[in-house]
Amino acid sequence: MKVKICGLTRPEDARLAAQLGAHYLGVVLAPDSPRRMTPEEAAVLGRAGRRPLVLVVVDPDPEEVVAAAIESGARAIQFHGSEPPELLSQVAAGGDWKVWKAFRVKEAGELPGEVERYGKVADAMLLDGWHPRAHGGTGEAFDWEAVAALRRMLPSQLPLILAGGLDAGNVAQAIRILKPDGVDVSSGVEASPGVKDPEKMAQFITASGAPEVPTLIQGG
Repeated sequence: MKVKICGLTRPEDARLAAQLGAHYLGVVLAPDSPRRMTPEEAAVLGRAGRRPLVLVVVDPDPEEVVAAAIESGARAIQFHGSEPPELLSQVAAGGDWKVWKAFRVKEAGELPGEVERYGKVADAMLLDGWHPRAHGGTGEAFDWEAVAALRRMLPSQLPLILAGGLDAGNVAQAIRILKPDGVDVSSGVEASPGVKDPEKMAQFITASGAPEVPTLIQGG
């Protein structure tokens, strides 16, 4: 089980997340987020944590996001808006990184169509809770049981990452129901927006059943 700690804003939190066993560090570049960072700040967080860095973007200009990925040393770019598949392909061709597509689940029945649309261009899909205004980091969950009923319809080769309303108290249940390849948490391990709570992070990573802490990698 892979764990991504997202919405990081402080190098000390990135460093601790890695020490606790997180596999990915998420940094939000979306301008309307209270956790927004710049590409330069993202690079600092990546160097502090020495884990693969994931940039979270919402309907970005493709040239700008490629430049941000190069500057920050990102290993993956997570698209959280209404980006067309062609934009993902364009960004994927711009460098040596993965592209993830996030879906905000309002109705589970919409999911197969979205997967059909993006499944050939995305390297992973992330399921998040739906919110009428925000694009992520809201702590909103979705109906895990309804999505689990559609699980067999999803491409087996496309990794599934689960987000939305997760915390140490429910992540094990969510994993049992949906059997994702990874889990993603932001507000569920925070003391305040962008400030992570060390105990909550430790409890979440333990509850997720992640393997023992991997060896730190070098670079961002």
